[in-house]
Amino acid sequence: MGPACVLVLARYPTPGQAKTRLIPALGPAGAAHLYQRLAEGMIAQVRAMDAAVDIALWYCGASEAAMRTWLGDGLIYCSQPEGDLGYRLTTAVDWAFAQGYGIVLVSGTDCPGLDAALLNQSLATLANGADLVLGPAQDGGYYLLGLTAPQPELFQDIAWSTSAVLAQTVAQAQRLHLTPTYLPTLTDIDTPEDLAHLPSSLRPSSPSGPNLPSSVSTDPCPGP
Repeated sequence: MGPACVLVLARYPTPGQAKTRLIPALGPAGAAHLYQRLAEGMIAQVRAMDAAVDIALWYCGASEAAMRTWLGDGLIYCSQPEGDLGYRLTTAVDWAFAQGYGIVLVSGTDCPGLDAALLNQSLATLANGADLVLGPAQDGGYYLLGLTAPQPELFQDIAWSTSAVLAQTVAQAQRLHLTPTYLPTLTDIDTPEDLAHLPSSLRPSSPSGPNLPSSVSTDPCPGP
């Protein structure tokens, strides 16, 4: 089995475009600041994994230069294509396997409970013969998906951004004769109600926005 790659879908934290459902509670700058910290935390957890993995950041909302200024070197930067989440996931996963990776994990940046230990567990599960790993989210979606081969049909006919995502994904997996291995159920931070699940280190203390370069695209992209 070839090397492993973790795909992280993220957007540039522009106030008014990042975490828009949290704006009523935090304001545009506060929501963007929280998103910035969630994204940075996710990258830090991948870097803390036991195994050496490549990290491919599939980004939108800014240029590669702006993303690199924000998150630094050591990442593979890939621009997300236009299209719904299913198309973007298919594109990213197919790209990774085409590069020769044998294990691919894919996640967004919304779940602060997804830590290096769970990433290590996912990698080991797939290395030991599982063909699909899913991390269920409390809202009916999933916070992580892991594969050992491209499965584009897994991302088709899914009602994205609804509570049916996980169930529909599992149904697709059954049709593809894949057997999911499940991680613990965790909470994505998407709505004001979800803020109660934030760890204390991420609790907003001020509405100040992120300290980021101002050269960004104004073209919004759907969040992962």
